[in-house]
Amino acid sequence: MALPIERGLAKTFAGHIHYRACGSRVSGGPVVMVSHINQQSSALMVELLQALGTHYRAVAIDYPSHGHSDHIDWQPRIEDYARAVIETMDALGIERAFALGEAVGAAVSIALGGGWRDRIDKVVLVNTPYFSDDATATKDIADIAAVRPQDSTGFPAPRSIDFLLTKDPEHAPMSPTQDWMDRINVAQFEIGRDRWQAMQALAKFDTLAGMQALACPTLVLYGEHFIYGRHRALLQARCPHARIETIANGRFCMTWERARDVARQAHSFLS
Repeated sequence: MALPIERGLAKTFAGHIHYRACGSRVSGGPVVMVSHINQQSSALMVELLQALGTHYRAVAIDYPSHGHSDHIDWQPRIEDYARAVIETMDALGIERAFALGEAVGAAVSIALGGGWRDRIDKVVLVNTPYFSDDATATKDIADIAAVRPQDSTGFPAPRSIDFLLTKDPEHAPMSPTQDWMDRINVAQFEIGRDRWQAMQALAKFDTLAGMQALACPTLVLYGEHFIYGRHRALLQARCPHARIETIANGRFCMTWERARDVARQAHSFLS
């Protein structure tokens, strides 16, 4: 039977941050703080929370403007999302934790590990994105925007599985289900016209400098078919102690599609 998911709100500098949690509440027990993909929410992390929850207290926030968190009217940085994680930890009485995230969530986990060394013991980075320069960031974001439909006012429009696999397979799991697609569409509606905040934050984030700042043990997981996996050598050069592994036949949204595999590798590393 799947472990139950709990939900709550934490008061932070960015307003109320919504979170989902799973696993034991034992005081002082190991905690994994989970950070989600751009334009998604903690609703897409339920399977991972349950997979992690057998060994850890796993907590996933919704970034500001995402999911059920308060919207903000200013452009955040990746470090602001990391601060929201830390202040959620404060609200929940969590002193130390591991950090795990995919895509933008990997960048958030990098910022957590480098910026809060006294709070984060290890990091697990899933499908870490990397823009080589501003022009590449601008082009990549424009390419994504071209396949994220919207109405005449700029509000997100729903996508079908066929649309996604035809127009944007690079940002899809290998075998998406209708339940997954429904959660993606709901997450888009929840973000609304603020859905580009996280990508703009990522465009300004210095991933290589962040990797260089990591002193804690670091695990980097790539899906075999993930588009930015070609940059793994650059990340390894900046963080030589990082362990880099590939999940066979994985692509994007591995924290959903390959939740058990991610949790298994994370548990082996974090333990």
